[in-house]
Amino acid sequence: MEISNRVILITGGARGLGAGMARDLAARGARLALCDVDADGLEATAAELGALAVPLNVTDENAVIAAFDAVEEKLGTPEVLVNNAGITRDGLLVKVRDGEIVDRMSLAQWQLVQDVNLTGVFLCGREAATRLIRAGKPGVIINISSISKDGNFGQTNYTATKAGVAAMAVTWAKELARYGIRAASISPGFTNTEMVAAMPEKAKDAIRAQVPAKRLGEPDEIAAAARFIIENDYFSGRDVAVDGALRL
Repeated sequence: MEISNRVILITGGARGLGAGMARDLAARGARLALCDVDADGLEATAAELGALAVPLNVTDENAVIAAFDAVEEKLGTPEVLVNNAGITRDGLLVKVRDGEIVDRMSLAQWQLVQDVNLTGVFLCGREAATRLIRAGKPGVIINISSISKDGNFGQTNYTATKAGVAAMAVTWAKELARYGIRAASISPGFTNTEMVAAMPEKAKDAIRAQVPAKRLGEPDEIAAAARFIIENDYFSGRDVAVDGALRL
């Protein structure tokens, strides 16, 4: 699929990987709709790129439907969805100190991450597929997973969601192929987003030391993976790991 003039919707598009992918796709002529709960950041990024800004809480089913309605009305049916919105609420499953249990991951920590990272991806993916099938258009759904999908210390909730969104992409690829809709996922490693850039240099050095490539990834390198998936019409049902050879 050519990127130029395609309607592409990116969730979590205000900053970080979402904004990085948006900049890359905008430079190639995509017609962008950016969604995020951060209204101020969303407006700033959308204004920078000439994109449509659609505030959205991806956990709200009616809000997701309304967001797709707004995009369809102003730009047309989204032909590419990048399911990027996600959060972390890290913590040990059970924290022990001096032989005593002092804390546990709370149900609230678990559920909030499931709601945003997993249910939000489901709702947006379902809506994108529905609109594409109704319009009789081919399309692409990209779920942003993580190398943490294989299990990472202190991230029971997050790893469960990232394994889930990768598995959903495989399922959707199989179910939706008959309609000309492809689905895939991307698993970034440690990437130099605003959140990582704000960390102390000592902490970033510790992260780099874990990566065989000895550096952080850059948002445009994740964007290149998204571009590959969109442009390669025979790529579907697989995950692209962009992690500098790191395996957690």
